[in-house]
Parts: sequence; structure tokens; C-alpha cells
Amino acid sequence: MIILAAFFATMSSFAFIMMWADKRQAQARGPRIPEKRLWLVAAIGGGIGAYLGMMLFRHKTKHTNFRIGFFALAIIQAGLLVWLALE
Repeated sequence: MIILAAFFATMSSFAFIMMWADKRQAQARGPRIPEKRLWLVAAIGGGIGAYLGMMLFRHKTKHTNFRIGFFALAIIQAGLLVWLALE
């Protein structure tokens, strides 16, 4: 349980930083982080950080698939952590 929680925390932190960096690059018209990479990090454990980063930095919020997908991943991953904590 602790290892999985640490993994989710690490991946969420990484996803959060990726959303911040991609937002900065978008504003500066610099090289962007590919959407596939954002989705990959969110899917393998960074859903919570990706969703929080998206909302805090207002990045990708006009894309329905990001709003719904990152929210769903965050709920699933948080639910998994709660379920494992109650076991």
C-alpha cells in the first residue's frame, strides 16, 4: 500500500510539473510536451496531479477529452488508494 501510494504521489507530482511546463511552453510558443506523453503519465498513476495541474494552470481545459479523462483517472486512482487503505 505504501509503495503504491508513493508511486502515485511521484507520478502525480511529475504530471503536475508537466502540465505547468507545457502551459509555459504554450505561452512562450516553445516546444510542447506531446499529448500522448501527458496521457501516458496520467494513465500510469499521475491522474490526480494531471487533473490538479490542468485546473490550476487552466491548461487543456477547453479539450473535453482532457477534462473528462483526467478527472476520471483521478477518481479511479484516488478510489484505488482509498480501497487499498481500507483493506
